[in-house]
Amino acid sequence: MTQFRFRKTARPLLALGLMSAGLLGGCSRDTGAYPSLAVRPVEKRGFAEPEVETPEARPDPALDAQIAQLAGRLGGIQDEFAKAYDQARASAAKARGQTVGSDAWLTAQTDLAALDEIRARTSGLLTEIDDRAIARAAALEADYPALTALRTRAVEANTRQGEQIKALSTSLPAG
Repeated sequence: MTQFRFRKTARPLLALGLMSAGLLGGCSRDTGAYPSLAVRPVEKRGFAEPEVETPEARPDPALDAQIAQLAGRLGGIQDEFAKAYDQARASAAKARGQTVGSDAWLTAQTDLAALDEIRARTSGLLTEIDDRAIARAAALEADYPALTALRTRAVEANTRQGEQIKALSTSLPAG
């Protein structure tokens, strides 16, 4: 009886298998109506990024003058921040142990606000530097090494100023 059941169910499965093979076999014939699934020449190249030559920046006297002006402004802002930081640090030392709202605390907060204003100017200068770099990139010009170096200086100054402000701020009583 199991043989009979096997034969009864095996025949439809066998017929289905043969029919599928015939249908699938039809896909492999080259009729010319469909594109070949063979590897194309471009696919043999691989997927690695092509090497791109980085063009050298040509000297730009106008940009050099702007960079010198921006560098001078950055130096001035850094000097101003250093003086204001010394004053704020002294004020913060006097405010430690004082109550929130005391004269020493208010003086330290005022000095911290002055530091924030100077740091905002550093950030604004960094934006100006970025604008010049973006304009060069939009014109498909190469990176300008002096501009990149100035940007690095400005980023470092901005980061350092933020860290110094945060350190002074956390040393004061919370208010």
